[in-house]
Amino acid sequence: MATVGHGHEASCAATGAIDSALVRAFAGVTARFRTLGLAPQEFAALRRQYLGERFHLDETVVETGACVALRADEHGELVELLLVSRADDSKETFWLANTIATACLGDNHLWQDMGLAGRDELSWLLQRHFTSLYEKNVDNMKWKKFFYKELCRRERVVLCKAPSCGVCADYAACFGAE
Repeated sequence: MATVGHGHEASCAATGAIDSALVRAFAGVTARFRTLGLAPQEFAALRRQYLGERFHLDETVVETGACVALRADEHGELVELLLVSRADDSKETFWLANTIATACLGDNHLWQDMGLAGRDELSWLLQRHFTSLYEKNVDNMKWKKFFYKELCRRERVVLCKAPSCGVCADYAACFGAE
């Protein structure tokens, strides 16, 4: 029978795992998309703190303008959706919102485009950094679909083809295994 750690040991283990997931997310999205939609000075600060000198990237592609190719309006709406539900005002949470928004523009599952080990790791980061948004996903919808559903809800656009997701013909695409 496994035991659950308590106190300082569990806290340190959780913090280490979050830091590790943050590093993989920042590095994974930057490697795939060459931008996080951050201003150059913000990206430089992120790189110093999390990616270090071993991660080299042509600085000319890491500009806010680089997001034009990544559908800038959509990227901005996703960042805003995340930031209104952030759990804290840390730089890490701001950077992670931009990272997630950039990865949402990819073609794979969100956790894959972020370079994470699985959906559970993404869920953990969302729970820690964007708690209220995480808690809204009560039916465990796939994260990217959930974010876009939330954007549509804000604009009062109906996303489901049926009156409720449970009876929609696309239910498996939104809630199926990843």
